[in-house]
Amino acid sequence: MAHNKIVELLGADAESLLTHQCQTISASSLHAPSPNHVDEVWAGSNRNIQTLRSIQTLLGHGRLANTGYVSILPVDQGIEHSAGASFAPNPIYFDPENIVKLAIEGGCNAVASTYGVLGSVARKYAHKIPFIVKINHNEFISYPNRFDQIMFGSIRDAWNMGATAVGATIYFGSEESHHQIIETAKAFEYAHELGMATVLWCYIRNNAFKKDGVDYHTSADLTAQANHLGVTIQADIIKQKLPTNNGGYNAINFGKTHKDVYGKLTTDHPIDLARYQVANCYMGRSGLINSGGESKGASDLSEAVTTAVINKRAGGMGLISGRKAFQKPMNEGIQLLNSIQDVYLDSGITLA
Repeated sequence: MAHNKIVELLGADAESLLTHQCQTISASSLHAPSPNHVDEVWAGSNRNIQTLRSIQTLLGHGRLANTGYVSILPVDQGIEHSAGASFAPNPIYFDPENIVKLAIEGGCNAVASTYGVLGSVARKYAHKIPFIVKINHNEFISYPNRFDQIMFGSIRDAWNMGATAVGATIYFGSEESHHQIIETAKAFEYAHELGMATVLWCYIRNNAFKKDGVDYHTSADLTAQANHLGVTIQADIIKQKLPTNNGGYNAINFGKTHKDVYGKLTTDHPIDLARYQVANCYMGRSGLINSGGESKGASDLSEAVTTAVINKRAGGMGLISGRKAFQKPMNEGIQLLNSIQDVYLDSGITLA
């Protein structure tokens, strides 16, 4: 059984989340995270030796070192959500060094941020914690806003600053997604050639994906297909939002799906929905990391631990949580990151 503190944070959902067993896609069919993930999963792939070393570097750092799981601090919100909206709650993070310090003190496997943030402190910190350089962004100052991602630098520049990996976002479903897919695929190819790992933010964006008051941007079937497209362009790790509903294809009445997706491969249980996301990451060959979401204040800790439990029991590789950690005093941010990591260190929390 899980540690008492975790049970307490899960609250009324503790029994459902900690005792559930998947009857949809069996745990035995997954490439579940393990200390031997690189040897068992990636060694037989087309990744070159330098890339294998970079993946192992990510998996071998921080409090979760050599468990097969990762805890990553992402702070690219200064562009995606504006610096004022992101850092006003805690202005110390206008200084990039504090972002890296939070990741180090918080025991993270890596820190993910922009060319500017990581480049400004690269000589001091690139050898102390793995860097994931976020290569594209929705600059979010053009009016009206668009669902687009544009490149902010070069893969060579990320490599020159000592990055272990690069990260990118694709807004699948948006009008601009075609060029994003092409640009990101080319960028990932070059990153692998230079020996860096690749992480893809696989997000759904289209106003038509909201229907009858329901937001299907986090539908299990749509997000899982985004994952499948992400691993197709050879992302080593997939970042995805935790599913909150299902049936996006049927509700919006587009694309192609199958009745067994809803009748056999998923249920309404959050772990089963996340398991379907893992299945679309080549049954876990590419690790699924779920995002922590926006900061809501007092409920952040319990929400983060709940997401971590769902991700771990579904077969995911970890959590990537930013705003819940950096939009509060640093000591509280460290506590939140450590609480997430404690879920993955707890041997009582197993695959469902």
